[in-house]
Amino acid sequence: MRVERDAATGVAVVTLDRPERHNALDLATAAELSARWREFRYDDSVRAVVVTGAGDRAFCTGIDRDADVPQPSSPYSVDDPLLTVGPKANDLWKPVLAAVNGMACGGAFYLIGECEFVLAAEHATFFDPHTAYGMVCAYEAIAMAQRMPFGEVARMALMGTAERVSARRAYEVGLVSEVVAGGGVRDAAVRAAATIAAFPTAGVQGTVRALWSAREAARAQAMAQAGALVALGNAWGSRQAELFAARVRGGGFRTR
Repeated sequence: MRVERDAATGVAVVTLDRPERHNALDLATAAELSARWREFRYDDSVRAVVVTGAGDRAFCTGIDRDADVPQPSSPYSVDDPLLTVGPKANDLWKPVLAAVNGMACGGAFYLIGECEFVLAAEHATFFDPHTAYGMVCAYEAIAMAQRMPFGEVARMALMGTAERVSARRAYEVGLVSEVVAGGGVRDAAVRAAATIAAFPTAGVQGTVRALWSAREAARAQAMAQAGALVALGNAWGSRQAELFAARVRGGGFRTR
């Protein structure tokens, strides 16, 4: 992971730097993200943040599939290392913008869901593969339900790997606030962040807190149930997923 700070503008850029793995999060990167957000809380030179991915193929594809994540034996709980990768989970109330420069799927929504707004490259796509592999889409769907109409979240969560949401469609339904041509999404996000960072800090951070307070009650109640749903559904669906994968191996997807 790379972190760049511009003292003149007050903007920091956090880049997920594992392009060979589509910027998937291993356990070390997840821990570093959490540490960086908490570090920014005390760094008064950072007044706004942009998070993006290295390269142009992917913003983030969630947890690295090679990551070994030990789980408790209890069927009523799940240990999810991505629960603390977002800024709000680490009590950072400085504005964070996401610059999505390729695929954003699965666990990427833990990050996107805790950003103030999202800019996307024209070729960016959004999807959630959980159901295609017999897994419960819970935390991701809850995060996106705060940003998209219910029917759009349901479609993305339930269609799994069969369909990807284009940047243009994401803009139409409100997930994305700006679609940027060419390779300029990072620069566009930095410009927006610099504008925000130039305003008085107390007013900006108070506005961020006010915006999130409007959505936190429903989100907190939903998140409280997510862990049990994931633990139960994933345990029951693992064998079904193996059978499904054997049937559809080699299939494609469509973009809308």
